[in-house]
Amino acid sequence: MPGRYRESPLKKPSKAYIALGLEGSANKLGAGVIKHDVDGSTEVLSNVRHTYITPPGEGFLPRDTAQHHREWAIVVIKDAVAKANITMHDVDCICYTKGPGMGAPLQSVALVARTLSLLYEKPLVGVNHCVGHIEMGREVTGAQNPVVLYVSGGNTQVIAYSRQCYRIFGETLDIAVGNCLDRFARVINLSNDPSPGYNIEQEAKKGKRLVPLPYTTKGMDVSLSGILTSIEGYTSDRRYRPRGEPFESEDIITPADLCFSLQEIVFSMLVEITERAMAHIGSKEVLIVGGVGCNERLQEMMGIMAQERDGQVFATDERFCIDNGIMIAQAGLLSYRMGFQTALAKSTCTQRFRTDEVHVTWRP
Repeated sequence: MPGRYRESPLKKPSKAYIALGLEGSANKLGAGVIKHDVDGSTEVLSNVRHTYITPPGEGFLPRDTAQHHREWAIVVIKDAVAKANITMHDVDCICYTKGPGMGAPLQSVALVARTLSLLYEKPLVGVNHCVGHIEMGREVTGAQNPVVLYVSGGNTQVIAYSRQCYRIFGETLDIAVGNCLDRFARVINLSNDPSPGYNIEQEAKKGKRLVPLPYTTKGMDVSLSGILTSIEGYTSDRRYRPRGEPFESEDIITPADLCFSLQEIVFSMLVEITERAMAHIGSKEVLIVGGVGCNERLQEMMGIMAQERDGQVFATDERFCIDNGIMIAQAGLLSYRMGFQTALAKSTCTQRFRTDEVHVTWRP
């Protein structure tokens, strides 16, 4: 976006900084170690993750997810530190997800972070989960000043940076896109391994029929609950065949058709509101972050739109798209280098922590 050049307030470090990041806002428990070197470069030393997977047709409950995080925390953190080839004494700060997310899992990880902070006398840094996704996406892809489409199980937002704030241009009015996909995966009994969204993507590749669904963009916002209700209704239609078996009239609807239709309609809505944000701020870059950002069809559709605008799409693979500890370490270390620390008495977590509530001090 055109404008006068502003020097970054983040100076090159006088020494190498190392941060441990802990993420556990949903069913992924992640620990990652990142290093900011004196030459200004960033190195991912380790990125370890363990996922709580439930049986097909079931979601993950906060209590059970928190128990999973408590059981695996020590194993995952030890593995991350060992793979980074460091000790806890080498770490400059411990970063944890403050929010948003599921209450009980967030509390479990915050408790682990506080314990490590006290044991090794290391400062704490509470991190906004959404900002973690954005900062890791910017670092990995090299995007300068993109419009950000943040799509995950708990969030759907179109974001742009301005004056040390990630401002939300549009968002979901009800459920997130990842939640919409996951819930439909449970309806048609798809596996949760490795994730419901991934299995919907694979099933959609076999779809041949686009069924009518509501297209509900409302200005810069989207609504997804009605689409979910509508597509669930097709599973009760007399033409629906759960196994896709042929019928004499050929007029059948298969699970693959429904997955294909759901993706096409929902992703079209997301591309539309992203394009509108690009036009508004004059940007030619789009950065897709969040778990749903791994979806290749979404990347393809966004790429077609960006190409028509002489723009470019940036996205990462599952190592950085899906919730992970390294993104928390990255955003936390940037904040720590600007002098921010979270006092032990204030090292709480919150289920509601909006992206635009964060003061982004490390950007001009």
